[in-house]
Amino acid sequence: MNSHGQYEHQVVWAVVGTDIGPLLLAATDDGLVNVVFHATDSVRDKALDRLASRLGTQPVEAPGAPQLAEAIRQVDAYFAGDRQVFELPLDWSLISGFNRQVLRELASGVPFGSVVGYGDLARRVGQPGAAQAVGMAMGANPLPVVVPCHRVLESDGGIGGFGGGLETKRKLLALEGVLPEPLF
Repeated sequence: MNSHGQYEHQVVWAVVGTDIGPLLLAATDDGLVNVVFHATDSVRDKALDRLASRLGTQPVEAPGAPQLAEAIRQVDAYFAGDRQVFELPLDWSLISGFNRQVLRELASGVPFGSVVGYGDLARRVGQPGAAQAVGMAMGANPLPVVVPCHRVLESDGGIGGFGGGLETKRKLLALEGVLPEPLF
């Protein structure tokens, strides 16, 4: 408990190396709460400040923490080609409302090696005219890779945008067999 009589939510984090660059993984006792692309020192520091502000507690670097152990193992297995489904508890506290609804549908309804259009995902959550809002939800995804926003494409087959950068999106789609591996 803190000085205000409230229970503090411990946030632990670690940076793991992957084929798409360093990923920051952060977890609470409820589950994985944040995944951040390109976790260089400056990106990491900004992400940790944002987490501290949003969750009300300073994140602690703890790569050996039990809250992170399984997430690190599964992320490593995914990038090694040995895992297609993440089976992790997720802490959805950084996202709410429509965005949470869309991301939950994405996580449960768009399996490894498949893709969905923004409009199709909007229809799946009962909002057929909300393709643009689905795009905004993808941009707000606090759990990329694990909640696979890289699997959402434009209706004309275009790759669409991506918070981790289009090269990262292409690499993730290639890893899942949706796109051919880049030649160089």
